[in-house]
Amino acid sequence: MKISLIIPCYNEELNIQKGVLDKIGNYTKNNDLFLEVIISDDGSNDKTKKIIKEKYLKIFPKFKLLENHHQGKAYAIISGIKNSTGNWVMFSDIDLATPIEEAEKLIKYAKNYQIIIGSRNTHREGAPIIRKIMAKGFIFIRNFLIGLKNIKDTQCGFKLFEKQAALKIINNLKVFGEKRKAKGSSVSAGFDLEFLYLAEKYQFKIKEVPVVWRHVETKNVNFIKDSIETLIDIAKILYYHKINPK
Repeated sequence: MKISLIIPCYNEELNIQKGVLDKIGNYTKNNDLFLEVIISDDGSNDKTKKIIKEKYLKIFPKFKLLENHHQGKAYAIISGIKNSTGNWVMFSDIDLATPIEEAEKLIKYAKNYQIIIGSRNTHREGAPIIRKIMAKGFIFIRNFLIGLKNIKDTQCGFKLFEKQAALKIINNLKVFGEKRKAKGSSVSAGFDLEFLYLAEKYQFKIKEVPVVWRHVETKNVNFIKDSIETLIDIAKILYYHKINPK
């Protein structure tokens, strides 16, 4: 098992200054399971890429910087998967709301499952009450329209995939595929939904694993705006995969 760890990244200068890449680098540098760490940049226009090039690529040999045009978090992840060399791919949000050490909880299920996803349902530390209420409403709408009733938390930014399974899924995306990229979206939460919808459709073995998660405020997330975008994405998934599956 060789893991390519993918870190989607967009204007993360402030998070980097908090030492998140140091934590990731120190965790992976002597861990033989991790073949590489791909920082998939979504066209940052602050000092993110400069800091990574001048500091982190030099001190952590496993780090690679993948420079993309700004097309959203979903495309940054897809680009990372396509450019990975490991036989497993993992992605983590750069804010480390889920500590990188939680990877061990997912890895231990790799022998029996092809898709292993982190779940925050019992470990949502510090999340605002309005966010928790809206999350429950989102789950109800999601389950009613597109299913995924066997998955409690689709949106945790901490997931592990067998690469061949991931490639089959991303090559068959319709909402977030090559023909209909979600340009400019900073979150692209609907990507997780479409990805897992197809994972169930293709009958890949999926395991949901409770992980530690702490609420981290970030300028790249606007919960109201992102919730509306996600509802629109759910409608698109319903249309392109169920109503008009061409």
